[in-house]
Amino acid sequence: MPVRHLLAAAAAAFLGGIGLAAPAAAHVSVESAAVDAYTLTAARFWATSAALLGLAGAVIGWRALARSIRRIGNGGRKGAIVALVSGLIAVVGGALNLAVADGGPGTGNGVVGGALALVVGLIAAVLGRLALTRSRRTG
Repeated sequence: MPVRHLLAAAAAAFLGGIGLAAPAAAHVSVESAAVDAYTLTAARFWATSAALLGLAGAVIGWRALARSIRRIGNGGRKGAIVALVSGLIAVVGGALNLAVADGGPGTGNGVVGGALALVVGLIAAVLGRLALTRSRRTG
């Protein structure tokens, strides 16, 4: 069930005592049919956030791996941990988004962003793990 429908049901339950439930529910059902390629839905926002978190983790993991290879400072241990954690969070966020999506690409469910978050999160987690392993060996 999309978040928009959950919010509409909550608003209908809240406004039911006032007598405004039917117009609010009708407005949401008409609004949900107008999703185009540029509409930012809650699912697309969630998927985009998870993908950006995974991308940041991949960049941090790459830098930490480079530091551990060159043996600078503590070998990028903190960056490796940040990359590993952010990559795992992105993987979970992308997988959850793909699991609850009830349509394909272009339906407003964030399927493309969820898949991107899954892939980039896996890359970040692998880079973080490699950097962490190297920093332990060199330290």
